[in-house]
Amino acid sequence: MYLNTSLKHGDDQSNTEALMRKSMDILDGEDVESELLRISDYNIKVGMTGDMGDGDEWPMIYEKIIGADILVIGTPIWNGQRSSLASLVMERIYAQSSETMENGQSKYYNKGFGTVVTGNEDGAKSAGGTIQSRMANLGFTIPPNTNAYWVGDAGPGPSYIEAGQENEFTIRQTRMLSHNLVHMARILKDTPIPPVGNTLQ
Repeated sequence: MYLNTSLKHGDDQSNTEALMRKSMDILDGEDVESELLRISDYNIKVGMTGDMGDGDEWPMIYEKIIGADILVIGTPIWNGQRSSLASLVMERIYAQSSETMENGQSKYYNKGFGTVVTGNEDGAKSAGGTIQSRMANLGFTIPPNTNAYWVGDAGPGPSYIEAGQENEFTIRQTRMLSHNLVHMARILKDTPIPPVGNTLQ
């Protein structure tokens, strides 16, 4: 499950989504189905309950997260930080972190997690690292090298789509992100984390 937290809407070109789809292509080659949602296109309310009512569309997204073996959050860099929509998604995920499976574990256990970041300034490691740390605290499993990013020169300049698609470092990071997430998801499916000592109850 890929969640693009770009501030762009609809069919507007998104550099973050372009890089996320590179990862999705790799998963497709591994016979892994994937889906991408652009968060800005949904009515997701601010709040700390599972369903804030009044047309809140978060419950649908949450069910997709729970049904997936892998979650990837993609964010652009704004003023050196993750997007406000990335923060909103993290808050809504956190709001339901006490919900458990029948064995008492968090519903986020046994799911691989990664991040994709694009921007024209520094902040990719900070944005990706912060998101990954928060998600690990909630029960997601973070394999190695699962923060794929591209950052252009400081200040205004060419975007990922214009200038970054042939960047060898980004290509390598995207490859590692994708393959390591698939590998971890398969491990967790075959040998899930045991509930002994790992429950919220």
